[in-house]
Amino acid sequence: MPEDHRQQRRPRVLIADEMALVAAGTRALLEPGCDVVGTVADGRALLTWADNLRPDIIIMEVLLPLLNGLDALRPLARTVPGSKIVFLTAQESSWHVAGAFKGGASAYVLKRSQPAELTQAIHAVLMGQWYLTPLIAKTVVRQDASGAQDKMKSPTLSSLTPRQREVLQLIAEGRGTKEVATLLNIAVKTVEFHKFRIMDQLNLHSTVALAKHAIIEGLVRL
Repeated sequence: MPEDHRQQRRPRVLIADEMALVAAGTRALLEPGCDVVGTVADGRALLTWADNLRPDIIIMEVLLPLLNGLDALRPLARTVPGSKIVFLTAQESSWHVAGAFKGGASAYVLKRSQPAELTQAIHAVLMGQWYLTPLIAKTVVRQDASGAQDKMKSPTLSSLTPRQREVLQLIAEGRGTKEVATLLNIAVKTVEFHKFRIMDQLNLHSTVALAKHAIIEGLVRL
């Protein structure tokens, strides 16, 4: 959709956040200038609703249940390439930020930002620009310039395939093998194969260790 056409009408916004109060607050903040077409609480619902609603803007948290925001970027790019992605999150690590923009996001705003900053970010992306909150912009640039690549990304998560990260997230959320297989539409044996490959690659030896690692690496919430 041409950028000028987007500006001739109120942008249609889809919100994805597990926290109901945050989603409601974001909706209330945006409704004076946007049409909020829906709110969802997990990454897989986000994919379905985005495909059905075709919003102009998707405002999403990084740490979404079932499928985190960073891993949702690739399927969103395939199904709704015209939707602008704005992350509104508490995650401040540089590797989250780098992963967001590398995956195709247009803006990254923190939940501790001033409310006006979210509307500023939306205005920027509708103009075809990128937006990174000033709260962390200097830190990201400084680390990038200094070559601190260990802080720019999670080396262990980067070594996993997208499917392995999906399996790891679901396991870390406490879901059993059969449930993981159903959610991903794959065989139980395939889930078990991925699980043991992940354990081998990360040198971890139990489901508890996998869950702890996923939390430490910022893949799921504590």
